[in-house]
Amino acid sequence: MSKLFRHLYFQVIVAIFLGIITGALFPSAAATGKMMSEIFINLIKMLIAPIIFLTIVLGIARMGDMKKVGRVGGKALLYFELVTTLAIVIGLIVANLLQPGTGMKPRNVNAEQVAKYQEQATHFSWSEFLMHIVPSNVVDSFAKGDIIQVLVFAILFGYGLTKMKSVGDSLLLTFEKLSEVFFNILKFIMKLAPIGAFGGMVFTVGSFGLSALYPMLKLMGCVYLTMFLFIFVILGLIAYKYEFSLWKYLVFIRNELLIVLGTSSSESALPGLMEKLERLGCARQVVGLVVPAGYSFNLDGTSIYLSMAMIFLAQVSKVPLDIWQQLTIIGILMITSKGAAGITGSGFIVLTSTLTAIKVIPLEGLGILIGVDRFMSEARAITNLIGNGVATIVMAKSEDAFDMEKYMAATGKKQTTI
Repeated sequence: MSKLFRHLYFQVIVAIFLGIITGALFPSAAATGKMMSEIFINLIKMLIAPIIFLTIVLGIARMGDMKKVGRVGGKALLYFELVTTLAIVIGLIVANLLQPGTGMKPRNVNAEQVAKYQEQATHFSWSEFLMHIVPSNVVDSFAKGDIIQVLVFAILFGYGLTKMKSVGDSLLLTFEKLSEVFFNILKFIMKLAPIGAFGGMVFTVGSFGLSALYPMLKLMGCVYLTMFLFIFVILGLIAYKYEFSLWKYLVFIRNELLIVLGTSSSESALPGLMEKLERLGCARQVVGLVVPAGYSFNLDGTSIYLSMAMIFLAQVSKVPLDIWQQLTIIGILMITSKGAAGITGSGFIVLTSTLTAIKVIPLEGLGILIGVDRFMSEARAITNLIGNGVATIVMAKSEDAFDMEKYMAATGKKQTTI
């Protein structure tokens, strides 16, 4: 029994349940819970930029061939587009079949917050987003923890390092030691995960109350069901195709999944996921390229949520959408969902910009979602995390950069497929 208590995943599970109970009984503790959760998330965010930078630079330097880097990046982007589009389509199909918004009467609409998201959406443009990808000040990129900008700089730095050949070996050795230092810090911070998970649940339940769930249980049930099907059917089939066990992969990253569940932030598990994928057999250079890029361009959970939210709001507003309008929604979301990670308040702003683009569904309906969005953010974050890990394994296998012996050692002696 004492051995069970020492396991991080058990500690996080207990912390989540205690957080729910505390938030329900003592709503006034929400502010303290938010502070606890944000401190933990900030500790993780503090490491994300340097870990991504060092991982990518070391990976590219070891790869040596920039053509190979370009090939891996191109294949990854193609994979991201195909899978996220499939996620959008699945979300639309399930929302049309189960009709979560039919019969619901809009109430408790927060007009002020809707107006705020509408204003932010009108200021967002794709030219600005594309310009934002390239940093004008790399120090500022590291200071803000801007993943996509750090990724771009790391690729360029790695390219510059490869041109030094043997002269750059001493710098490479220094980077390897620095990388080890940051991962050692990460291991220490992860011991605080139960505190972060407890605080996150106290804040969520204390702020919104369990009663906020009741009117929206049908939508929440549909969202969770769709993401469950996406993970175990779509990603399961992808895992089967590339001959690895989805279930064993999920068990292997269980700590990261529970941390995301408690904090509602997929970023809180990003460094841990990268380390786990290397231990699972993926080459460092593939992990370094695919995982950070996936956090901007492979948001499977967010894609599902956005498509279902669109149909839900149409049903609540009694706006019938024909097949062409829904195909238009798919086309717009294929583009707008890719920018979600680069925008503050991502989900709602992308949703607002998409509603503005199609000009059919009333924006006022967004207020219905504001109160329960937090309760669905866990499902989005977990699906995004799992999807990025699967994408990395697929890319590693397709590039013959997957160590089967490491995989067997990490998951057990006998390899099986789901």
